[in-house]
This record gives sequence, C-alpha cells and structure tokens, in this order.
Amino acid sequence: MNIILLPGFMTDASLWDDLLPTLQAIARVKAVDLSGTTTMAEMADLVLAEGPDTFVLIGFSMGGYVAREVVRKSPERVTALILIATSARGDTDEQAKGKKLSVKLVDPERFHGLSRGAIISSLHQSRSSDEAMIQRVRTMSEHVGADVFIRHANEARGGDLERLHAITCPSLVIAADGDRLRTLDEARELVHGIVGSSLIVIEGSGHMIPIEQPQALTGAIIPWLEKVKDRAPR
Repeated sequence: MNIILLPGFMTDASLWDDLLPTLQAIARVKAVDLSGTTTMAEMADLVLAEGPDTFVLIGFSMGGYVAREVVRKSPERVTALILIATSARGDTDEQAKGKKLSVKLVDPERFHGLSRGAIISSLHQSRSSDEAMIQRVRTMSEHVGADVFIRHANEARGGDLERLHAITCPSLVIAADGDRLRTLDEARELVHGIVGSSLIVIEGSGHMIPIEQPQALTGAIIPWLEKVKDRAPR
C-alpha cells in the first residue's frame, strides 16, 4: 500500500512526524511538499507527478482541497481518500478580506511564522498555554516562510460542494470536536456529498489533529484502511 500525505496551510512534513511510525508499519509513505506551488491545480499536478501509480491520499485542511482536486484529475490512481479537518466550502467574503489584510501586514524580512493568536485559534482551547505545541506550529510556519504565506493566502479558495458526488473511491472524513477553524457541519457536508463516505470525530482536539491527537488519529485511520485495503494495492 502507498500513502501520500498532503499538508495544510503553513505546515510542512513535520506535521506528520507522530503518525509516521504507525503508518510506515503498514505502507510506503510519502509526504508531498506543496510550498513550491500556488494554485490548487498546480498542487494536484505535483502530487500526481511525484506519486506512485496508485495510492491512498490523506489531506489535512488545505491539503483536503488539494486531495479532492487530485481525485478529480486522476480518479483511477486514488484508491482511498482521507480528509482531515477540512471543508468543501469556498472562502467567504470575510475570510477573503482577512486573508488580503494578513498579506498586507506581512514583512518578509521580519517573518517569524504565524502569530500567536492565529496559532492558538488553531488549537483546542485547553492548549492556549501549551507553549511546546504553540512553538511547534510556529516553527513549521517559519520554516515554510513568508513567500509561501503570501502566495497561498492570496490564492482564492473555491468551494466544491456541488462536485463531491463525483468522488467514488472509499472516503473517510475526520473532524475534531474542538476545531475552531472548521466546524462539524462542514465535515458533515463532506460526508453527505461523497457517496458512501463516513465520519469520525476526534475528541479533545482543535484544528491541528495530527499533532494534538496523533494516536487517536492513527486509531481512526488504521482500522478504516484495513477495511478498504482490497482496493488499495500493496
């Protein structure tokens, strides 16, 4: 089995560090770096260029949008789809304005990652004083850099609710009960739109499920993959 991992906005491959030992025990795993691309189409093309012939695709947040674009481009190559803390909604006017403002405020010469407020909002409310977790997210975003922040924040994110029905591979949606960036309603919209998909809700986590609750996340992923492994070549 091959697994491709897709990161979220301003996260890098270290997002998956706590999951890798478990995933690598059952599959060949590759984390794709999306920082050199800008549009969803470019990101999807990169995944297809770097990926093996067939693979399980796991997308976190922004990576979930990219994952669905990959499925639309080459459905025969994606044997199963896992969407984590993501949505099928496009940017609202308020979100678009907020992204444009954040870009204007960025000084590339003084960029040291996402702001403390932005990071805290991405974590479960119980982690608002978890300095190690806050620093981990900041380090990822600083590593990704200001240029990527500007390019990806400037890119309008369109919705695809009306196209979800075209996804026919086995699909799992994973959401968190304390996600303040993506709601459970958004997760349910994905499940309702993708025929035959299922939803698992991780407790005690905010948006950053892979680093907040990695054991619970792999505990959701592994049994589900076992159920669909006949459609995911080893």
